[in-house]
Amino acid sequence: MNSAFGRPLCPPEELVQRREARERLAVLRSSAGRTPEAKAHSGATRSEAAPVLVYFEKDRNPHELRRMREALDAKSIAYKMLDVTGDTATIEFVTHKVGCKADDLPVVFVADTPIGAYPALVEADVSGALSRAIYGAN
Repeated sequence: MNSAFGRPLCPPEELVQRREARERLAVLRSSAGRTPEAKAHSGATRSEAAPVLVYFEKDRNPHELRRMREALDAKSIAYKMLDVTGDTATIEFVTHKVGCKADDLPVVFVADTPIGAYPALVEADVSGALSRAIYGAN
């Protein structure tokens, strides 16, 4: 339209600014549906987040395992499920590190830091310790 009228309706610099503003707005709108944790750590990429590991035994405490998965999914936290059924060495390591018994599985770790069973996971989430452990201190 600028060339059709013989003189620009707005200078070329303003056209560039408008285009950049539209692109920034599109980026902001696309991140509007992210969780508060993800927004708070928008600079952190997946590779910067510490891995979240859920150690469980196949038939032990399935209700607790389901609740853990729901809690992590609700926060959009990526996690890896590790079935330790029959792996005595791993079970001993995990229970020793967390300070629990095998009957208390499943448990959550962030990297090599134990969070614990479901009640400990909820407590860490509410206090912000879970987010700090995964994404680092702000």
